[in-house]
Amino acid sequence: MSDFATAINCMDGRVQLPVIEWMKEKFSVQYIDMITEAGPNKLLLEGTEQEIQSIKSRVQVSHEAHGSGVIAIVGHHGCAGNPVSKEEKWTQIKKSVETINTWGLSLKVLGLYVNENWEVETVTE
Repeated sequence: MSDFATAINCMDGRVQLPVIEWMKEKFSVQYIDMITEAGPNKLLLEGTEQEIQSIKSRVQVSHEAHGSGVIAIVGHHGCAGNPVSKEEKWTQIKKSVETINTWGLSLKVLGLYVNENWEVETVTE
């Protein structure tokens, strides 16, 4: 098992540590490769081909160079880059997981949501 996991997370600094700590504990890894964007769950669904390819290529680096075997797509409460309801965000996270699963990488893909208390909730696992 690798020492790495990967998160496609919002650039919002409030959600970095909760996701890092949750993933380190859940998957017994030392490091989380953090790929950040403003509202990444929306970007994966509605971004340009270039934006999506940028995320995909960074995931590939994490997977191929660091041996990451798990990746999380994260949405969160109070996101300025994707200001939609929690329900809509959960739908986007689920669809983003489906998108990542089409990339042909042998990764476990899960969806996470960071709530108003900065706690990680599992959307899909």
